[in-house]
Order: sequence, then C-alpha cells, then structure tokens
Amino acid sequence: MSLWKANIRHALCNSPCRRSSQISGQFFSTFRTSIAGHEDCDVVIVGGGPAGLAFASALAASKILRSSVKVTLVEGRDLGKVQGWDMPPDAFSNRVVSLANASLDFLNEIGAWEYVDVERTCPIEDMQVWDGISDARIDFNAATLGVGRRDGSSQMARLTETLNLQRGLLKSLREQPNVTLLDNTKVENIFDDHIPGGGWPTVQLSNGSALRARLLVGADGINSPVRAYSKIDSYGWDYPTHAIVATLLHPPRTYLSNTTAYQRFLPTGPIAFLPLSSTASSLVWSTSPALAAVLTKADPAVLTSMINAAFRLPEPSVRYLHRRLLETPALSPDELRIEVAFREQAHAIEPHSARASANVNPDEANVGIPDEGADALPPLVASTQPGTIASFPLRFRHAEAYIGRRTVLIGDAAHIVHPLAGQGLNLGLGDAAALARCIQTAVIHGGDIGSRTALVPYARERYFENHKMMSAVDKLHKLYASTAPPVVWARSTGLEVLNELDALKASIIGTAGGQSSARGGAGFLWSTVASGVETLVGGAQVAEAVGSGLRSAAGRVLQQLAAAASGPGINRRG
Repeated sequence: MSLWKANIRHALCNSPCRRSSQISGQFFSTFRTSIAGHEDCDVVIVGGGPAGLAFASALAASKILRSSVKVTLVEGRDLGKVQGWDMPPDAFSNRVVSLANASLDFLNEIGAWEYVDVERTCPIEDMQVWDGISDARIDFNAATLGVGRRDGSSQMARLTETLNLQRGLLKSLREQPNVTLLDNTKVENIFDDHIPGGGWPTVQLSNGSALRARLLVGADGINSPVRAYSKIDSYGWDYPTHAIVATLLHPPRTYLSNTTAYQRFLPTGPIAFLPLSSTASSLVWSTSPALAAVLTKADPAVLTSMINAAFRLPEPSVRYLHRRLLETPALSPDELRIEVAFREQAHAIEPHSARASANVNPDEANVGIPDEGADALPPLVASTQPGTIASFPLRFRHAEAYIGRRTVLIGDAAHIVHPLAGQGLNLGLGDAAALARCIQTAVIHGGDIGSRTALVPYARERYFENHKMMSAVDKLHKLYASTAPPVVWARSTGLEVLNELDALKASIIGTAGGQSSARGGAGFLWSTVASGVETLVGGAQVAEAVGSGLRSAAGRVLQQLAAAASGPGINRRG
C-alpha cells in the first residue's frame, strides 16, 4: 500500500475487512470462520479505473451502505500518481471521455463531480456528423433540440480527461471510512475458500495477503481475472482498424466558441474532433493499422496536415493521400502539403475558402468574418501537443453473463465497444450506478449482497441495455465502411431524413446519455435508427439486383424512423 493510502486509510485488517474472530450483531459484519491468514470482506473491487472508482464512490455515498458494507478496492498501478496528476492549463492528456448528461447526474449524486477540475472540462453543445463520401449531414444542437439544459446553457455531453475524472473520484473517496484502496497490488490468483457452506471467492494478492469476498466485483478490464475465475466467456471480434489519438492545438475562433464536436465517416473509419478548450481539441481517428503506424511514426506535421485534409477534401483525394503515405512513409511535411494543394486545385477548392488547408495559416483562418460553411468544419489544426500521438486496436467484446457465483462484472470487464459514439465509459458508469442500487436494495431487505437473487436485477437492467447500444454502434461502423453506391445512397437518405426529425434527434441524444425512454430505455432509438438505415441498405442492395423495390424500401424506413420518435408527434424542420 502506498504512503498516500496509508495516510488516509486504516490498515486492511482494521477497516474494510474483519478477521474471523470479530463478531457483530449486524448481518454484514457476521462472518464464517475464515481460512488462516485471510481477511473476510463485504465487497472487493478489482480495478481502479473510472468504473471501479465510481462504483466504490457510489457505495460510500449511500448512508445505508456506509455503515454496514465495507469495501476494498485493489489496483495494480500506483493510484498516488493519479492523485498527484497535474498539467498546465493549456496542456491536455490524450485520453479523454465524453460524459453524457446521465453520467454527469450520477457523478453529482454520489458527490464525485465537485472534486473534478471543471476548468479542464468542456461542454459539447453541438455535434456535426457527415458521410465522407456523399457529404450527407446531421446536426445535433442541444439548444435547438431542448436537451441537457444546465446552469443556463444546453449541452449534450461534457468532455474531460480520464485522469481528471479519476483524480476527482479518488479525492471523493479520501474521507470515506468504509472504503480502503490498495494500489501497487496485483491479483495473483482467485480461488474458492472450500469451506463447507461457504464458496466465497478468495483473492490472493501480490503483497502476500488474501481477501475473502462476500461479493467480488470485476472492474478489471478486457482481460478480467474476475471474469476468468467466474468461468464467464465473452464473444466478439477485433475490428480491422486502429484508433489514432492526439491532443490538437489551434488558434481560438473569434466568431465561434469551440464547443462543437465534428465527426466524418470515412470508409476506413470515422475521424472525430472533440473540443477541450478554446485552443485545444482531442483527436480520435479510426483507420487501418498500416496507416495508423505510418501516421504515428511520421513527422507530427504530417499528421497535422492529414487531419486538416481528412475533414475537408473529397473522399477520393483522402484515399489517394492514404495510399501515397503507405507507399512513401517518409513523405516530408512539405511534400505532403504540395500533394494536398494539388488535390484542392483539382477539386476547384478556392485557396482561402473554408475547405482549403494546404496554404492557409491557421492563425489567419480562425479570425475575422468566417467563410461560408466554416461552422460546418472544425478549426484548422496548427500542431499536435508533443508526446500525445498514440494508437491502439479497436475491439468489440461482450461477456455472455454479468454475474457468477458471488461475482459480478462492470465496465470493460463486461463490454468493449467501438468509440465512434463515445459510449464506452458511459455504459460503465451506468453499470456502477445500477449495481450500487441493487446492493442497497438487498441491504434494505436484509438479503445477502453476494447471492444470485440479489444480483439478478442488475443483470436484467444492464445486459440488454448495453447490448442494444453496442449493437447499434457496431451496425453504424459496418454501414459506413462500405463504398458501394447503393449502400452510400441508402445511408445518406437515412441520415438526411433523420436530420429533419428534431424529436427523434432529441431522443437519440437522451438515450445515448443513458436516460430512459418510454419505449425500451437507453439505446432503443440508437438501435432503431441503425436498424432502419440497415433495412434501407438491404433494400438498396436487393433493388440493385432485381431493378425494383428501392422506393418502397425507403418508404418503410421513413415510417420506421418516424415511429421511433416517442411523444405526441414529430417536429419537422423546414
């Protein structure tokens, strides 16, 4: 245990876990005889990421659980470094999260958000999403759609660095007597206690101690030891793409605040520009592993030029630049700039228009009266913050179950989703909130918090909700990977229709944030839209083969999209 934790917690044997000789009249403090040298605990959480810390904070925030349930969180890394994390105001980490309004509500309810440095967060008030081939576009504006109104303004989400959130969660736990944090401590083994009538999981730790848990919570990521111990399989696949991340630096816009998120769906994957401050934004670019390797190793100026071009040039030219870089990985920034300039000239892009980037000074482009269409594109990137360019593989994983024998999974231990909708951590925070409610209900009714009876409501609430959102995101990723003309036409038609249905767009923003809808809860509308566009694509492919039926397929999808918007009618603009 680090000195930081030693100063803010009692030793393990004195606080969260009681030795077998200690007896109390409370149900959750009455234990069976433990194995020699082991400690009996109410809840052991493996994993000190945002989901695990948020779950521990939720248990600590409950007055009912605070006095009766003692919690130990085990993390292999040094949480003291997270607690002491600090960066200059104009510098940002490349690991960011988009917190939906429902996630913000949860963090406020458990008292954690007050410890987050709000100055290092940025509201997302508008979102521009468009097809990289057809330029079909959808605009989500929180104020226009009447969603997410907070403190006099509207937002659909708030962006922050992962470390800023983790540090805030750690600070919120600092004064909680029922939670002990064990960092720099790895799980070496998990086994059954083999006591007649017992069957509690016992966690052997690298510090030589062992914890016997009434309930063992796996918040330990994609390679979860808790999931392996529980013998819960997961299914999924690796996408043929890697995500490039970086912190982007750009001059402030004098005519617009930097509170708009931009995302363009290219056939190789979406590229997203997410606001962090007036002069900094975060990049998440899904592309081929080969191109990701080239761009992360190239001169940072090459990546800067490619980002600006990827948002502005027509898709054939973006594809050509990709091929050029793969053929000549050592292409210099000047050589690439000449290539981009030639492509702009070939597409008749005016040298100083909003769609130009090759010979434009970002300091000049973002000031004065904006060119037509400037608000539909992100600000020109001047450079990347040193040390922030990185890449990682993208995967889809979903555990076949969330609960085992006295075990339960939350966050990435239960599910991994493509980042195109920014829902990964929001799903994990939804898990943490639901499981905390489930445990509180069990305590109120005098139940055993580790029993299957107590945990089944959590699995019922979260599994299908997570699956719907994950399925919708996966469908959208696969739909936009195609360059076939009928598919491009179909998805573009669906997107343009959706852009006219304000009530449906407002509902999508709400369900993406985990808010309940009247027709199936979070993820229902995202799933409906994805399925609707997928149906239209299917109709287009059949129509191409048989030469008929396309118009009727479009009509069916229009009806499906309209029906998805719950409430007394659809608000159609125009």
